[in-house]
Amino acid sequence: MNTNLNPQIPSPRSLTGEAVATAVGIMGSALLVAKRLFAAKPPKPEPMSRADFYAELVVLKDHINAGHVAILEKLDAIQRELQAALERQATRINALESGLARVDERTRK
Repeated sequence: MNTNLNPQIPSPRSLTGEAVATAVGIMGSALLVAKRLFAAKPPKPEPMSRADFYAELVVLKDHINAGHVAILEKLDAIQRELQAALERQATRINALESGLARVDERTRK
């Protein structure tokens, strides 16, 4: 049993660089956790009414149909161009065939 009535108070330790860095890290982590816990939650989006949904659906359908019509018009134009080119080629091929047939008749004699 210690009978000393005036015990010596231990001298305060000086903080080292590592201790300061650890303390700052702990405080920063605590602040981040507190901020995340107490931050305002984003508001939930309002539900869309059935009428608004169907109106948006009609607009989207019209947009898709307009795109399809434009694609069909371009395909028709390309098809007409190809048919015209094919007819020109067919005319040239027929002319070449008739010329070759005449040459063939002349050389057979």
